[in-house]
Amino acid sequence: MWTGWRGGADDLDRKIPNRCSAQISRTHFPGARTVTPEARLPDPIRLLLVDDQILSRGVLRNGLARERDLEIVAEINRTDDVVAAAKRHRANVALLDTAGPGTASLAVTSELRTLIPECRVVMLTTYGRPIHLRRGLEAGAKGFALKGCPAPQLADAVRRVHLGLRVVDANLAAESLQYSDTPLNHEETDTLRAARDGGSVAMIARSLHVSERVVRRRLWSAIGKTGARTRSDAIHTAEHNGWLLD
Repeated sequence: MWTGWRGGADDLDRKIPNRCSAQISRTHFPGARTVTPEARLPDPIRLLLVDDQILSRGVLRNGLARERDLEIVAEINRTDDVVAAAKRHRANVALLDTAGPGTASLAVTSELRTLIPECRVVMLTTYGRPIHLRRGLEAGAKGFALKGCPAPQLADAVRRVHLGLRVVDANLAAESLQYSDTPLNHEETDTLRAARDGGSVAMIARSLHVSERVVRRRLWSAIGKTGARTRSDAIHTAEHNGWLLD
């Protein structure tokens, strides 16, 4: 015998809507799953901070930590350790201070491009020179940003680089336009760098492992190309135009 509802019609009218609404709220569709705001978020971009200055790293960390889609997985103070750290922490983007100690930042950038291409490089610099930007891009850097730029701006650059885009800070690009490209070749540039401390031709030759005759030839060539009259003038002109930057 059925032992279902025994109330009156009025009671039935009052009960049915409540039961229906309860059933609707619990309706289940096969294969469906509840989507929460957290579930919609993609995996965070894994960042590697490379800066020898503790204060600079702290500023970077505090600014970028506010971005929900970014995660700082490691901080190191020497470029020598970048490749190993990027591999160990599976970094997506390395923020690399171009003036840090250890192996040259350009060499490290080139290593990352070759060994861990999935880890893209954003170079942080305090200056913009055409030769510096060009060498960085040739080495494999995907982005350039000024040190001290607002954290949201840097975070946006990280996102774009992670997507495979190339990003150069607008202020940095504008600054680089103030300087002409270098007329010096690599040998002349190295010789002027070695001569900045004012050493003799013999000392410069020893430091570069070349003969004194080679040093004199390079210096005269650099003086002519810079339009200078003396070695000191050539060094001053080259430094002013950013041609002696590493």
